[in-house]
Amino acid sequence: MKYKSEIRAVHGGRGKYIDRTDTGILDFSANINPFPPEIDLSVPVDALARYPDDEYSLLKDTIARHHGCQPENITVGNGSVEVIRTLCHTTLEPGSTFHVSPHTFSEYELSAKLAGAVKVENENKSSLSFICNPDNPSGNLIQKSVLRAKISEYEQNERIICIDEAFIDLADPGQSVSDIKSPALFVLRSLTKSFAIPGIRFGYGIGDPDLVSAMEVMRPPWTVNAFAEKVVLSAFAKYNELERSRAYIQKEKEKLIEAITFHGWSCHPASANYLLIETGHDAGTITDLFFQSGILVRDCTSFHLPTCIRVAVRTTEENIRLKEAFEKVMKCLR
Repeated sequence: MKYKSEIRAVHGGRGKYIDRTDTGILDFSANINPFPPEIDLSVPVDALARYPDDEYSLLKDTIARHHGCQPENITVGNGSVEVIRTLCHTTLEPGSTFHVSPHTFSEYELSAKLAGAVKVENENKSSLSFICNPDNPSGNLIQKSVLRAKISEYEQNERIICIDEAFIDLADPGQSVSDIKSPALFVLRSLTKSFAIPGIRFGYGIGDPDLVSAMEVMRPPWTVNAFAEKVVLSAFAKYNELERSRAYIQKEKEKLIEAITFHGWSCHPASANYLLIETGHDAGTITDLFFQSGILVRDCTSFHLPTCIRVAVRTTEENIRLKEAFEKVMKCLR
């Protein structure tokens, strides 16, 4: 029997290095907050002995209060990718059209194709479009005023735009569009990068109640486990502490940019906790050279950027090791 299939999306930088990584390797390929607020990672034993509330009433109420909306506007999932899949299977059907940027998170395109949709280059001809803001991997941040006008256009044409704000809390939360109410807008959010808890797998979306209601039917039951729910509730209580994270990240990022440009490589405008670097060389070769120095960076070939790498901003001590690795890599290239 033959099965229709797509190529799995590429994530992170471990790839071919996965069996060779150990505690001595610094992973700069994952964009995790290096200065996260301290949150409660414990979970009561009784929470593990019963099914979670599949309505997630407390969780949705907490998220809704944070964003100034109603629980009916909130859907949740086992990571933002599951929310993307659910959105696509709810809004798209075979023959529908979608639009994504050529250099962005690959799960948008894969999820849309799995729902049977067809990619179009003209955004105006799409029934569903995706924008990552700030963008991954470039870090470019689109201003809220620009997005507000775009959302209005989508609403007039009865189309849907999904704006992924996975990294906005580490960039400029003032540019978030999560407070804009429109039937055309679906905002994708995640806490896992901001609070350095990617292992719990949690994402959520904010949208029109009718869309969210349909997505909740499509979503598998009990998709958020009791441990994840408890940790997320703790994280929302510490949201204000992310301001400290942003300040530390900005300080470290400026020092990294100075070191990178000193070596003749260029960085894209960086609003979040990662840097897209144009090396002028084959990204796979550069990635191998960094790995030889104990550093894992993100080869951006999967983003259709074959001479670029992406590095996360980490702690002062770790960033010093990255800069030392830069010295070794540049010597190999001379």
